[in-house]
Amino acid sequence: MENKILLVDADFYKDIADELVRGAIRQLQEKNLKYDRVSVPGALEIPPAIATISQEKSISRYVGYVALGCVIRGETSHYDIVSSESARGLMNLSIEKGLAIGNGILTVDNADQAWTRASISKKNKGRDAVLACLSIVRLKKSNYVDPR
Repeated sequence: MENKILLVDADFYKDIADELVRGAIRQLQEKNLKYDRVSVPGALEIPPAIATISQEKSISRYVGYVALGCVIRGETSHYDIVSSESARGLMNLSIEKGLAIGNGILTVDNADQAWTRASISKKNKGRDAVLACLSIVRLKKSNYVDPR
């Protein structure tokens, strides 16, 4: 199996998603890893996209997945639903399907917070999501056995 990572980004806030992707790609290039990228409309579509692609026999298998996007709090409860359900969907895939997923979906109160977290010159959460994914990939490849 090739060490290839799939980046799945939600382009609802396209400029923020693109910055997260830049940080992720930079990290993948530093590690000499290949990647593919797909975009979906919003954060809620990321888990089903990963689920679909991870199960598709005709698509080359990926060793890991990186979810990138942004949910900004608004005046309604929609923020709570989108942030919670997208995180739950990714966690379910990680646990139930054993997928290595780095969650880089930002959940913030405003655009300034999003840019601070997305910017490759600041917190660079795209990079961090790749590193989280790769840590699970390494764990899976190590055939970890509890020493107890």
